[in-house]
Amino acid sequence: MQLHGNWSYPTAIRFGAGRIKEIGEACAAAGIRKPLLVTDRGLADLDIAQDTLNLMDGAGLGRALFSEVDPNPNDKNVEAGLTVYREGDHDGVIAFGGGSGLDLGKMIAFMARQTRPLWDFEDVGDWWTRADPDAIDPIVAVPTTAGTGSEVGRASVITNSHTQEKKIIFHPKVLPAVVICDPELTMSMPKIITAGTGMDAFAHCLEAYCSPHYHPMSQGIALEGMRLVKDNLLKAYTDGGNIEARSHMMIAAAMGATAFQKGLGAIHALSHPIGAIHHTHHGTTNAVVMQEALKFNRPAIESVLEDASNYLGISGGFDGFYNFVGELCGALLIPKNLTDLGITNPDMDRLTKDALADPSTGGNPIEMTPLNTRKLLEACL
Repeated sequence: MQLHGNWSYPTAIRFGAGRIKEIGEACAAAGIRKPLLVTDRGLADLDIAQDTLNLMDGAGLGRALFSEVDPNPNDKNVEAGLTVYREGDHDGVIAFGGGSGLDLGKMIAFMARQTRPLWDFEDVGDWWTRADPDAIDPIVAVPTTAGTGSEVGRASVITNSHTQEKKIIFHPKVLPAVVICDPELTMSMPKIITAGTGMDAFAHCLEAYCSPHYHPMSQGIALEGMRLVKDNLLKAYTDGGNIEARSHMMIAAAMGATAFQKGLGAIHALSHPIGAIHHTHHGTTNAVVMQEALKFNRPAIESVLEDASNYLGISGGFDGFYNFVGELCGALLIPKNLTDLGITNPDMDRLTKDALADPSTGGNPIEMTPLNTRKLLEACL
C-alpha cells in the first residue's frame, strides 16, 4: 500500500513522508507571503523545527518564530503571540507542533485583526458570528504528533488563565487552508507522548462513534480511525522508527478530529477541567478516565460497541472492548487512575461544575447530571 495522497476533506491535506519540503508551496497556496511559525517551547530548538525554518527561509518566507506556548495554551500566550505577529507585519501563520502549538497558532491568525476580545467567540450558540471573517488570516498547519487532530479542526481549546477554565473558540475559517501531514516529523516523539497523543486520537474516534447525534460520515470515519489506532499505536510506541505505524497514527488523529463533528462526551467533559486546573496532559487524562466513562455510558452504548468490536476484531462485545482499552493502556504505561496521574485532594465541586459546563457533555450518550458526574469523577480517582 502506498502511504501517500492528496485529500480535500475536510481541507487540503498533503499527506506522506518528506512532504514538509512543500512548506513553501503550501504557504503560496494559502496566500501567505510572510508567515509566523508558531510552536511550543519544547519543539522550537529541535531539528524538525529548525529544518522547517530553513525550508521557509529557502522559499523566501523568512524564519520568524514564536514559541512562548504552554502545554495547555492560554490567553496570555495568545496576547504575546499577537504582539509578535502584529509587530512583524505577518500575513499568516504556520501552526507547527502538537495540539498546543496548533491551537495557539490558529488563534493568533484568528485574532490578528479582530476588534472584540477572545472570549466573545467562545463556542456558545452563534457567538462565532460575532467575528469578522475577513479579519481572519490564513493558516498552514503542520502536526508533529498524532493525537489532537487540531490541524483539521475549526476550533482551538484555550485556557482562561484567570478562571482556570478551558474554553473552546470556534469559527469555520479557523480551519487551516492547507495541512502538511508528514509522519517523519513524529518519529522523534518520546514514548510517553506517543502514548498520550495516540490515546487522544482513540478517544476522539470512540466518543464520536458513540455520540447519539446523526452524522453517518463521521460515524464511518470514527470506526476506521479506531481500527487504525488499535492496529498501530502499540507498534509506534514500541518502535518509534516504524514509519508505516507512524503514518497510520497520523491519519487516525486527523480522522478523529474530523469525526468529532458528530460530538464528544464524558471523557472530554472530565478531561478539560482536570487539565485546566491540574495541568495534566490532555490525551493521557483522556486515557485515564476512558474505562470509567465506558462503564458510565454502558446502558446506551453496549450494542453500538458490540458492532464496533465485530469490525475491530475484538471478541466479547462490550466487555471485550472494555478489556481491550484496559490492556492497551496498561501496555502504554498509562496511569491507572487520576490519583496515579498526580491529582490529590481535588475540588470535586469545582470539577463537577466545570465538567457539566463543558460543551462535550452535549454529545454524551447518557445525560450528565451533578450527581452522576460527581460519582464518575470519584470512580476515576
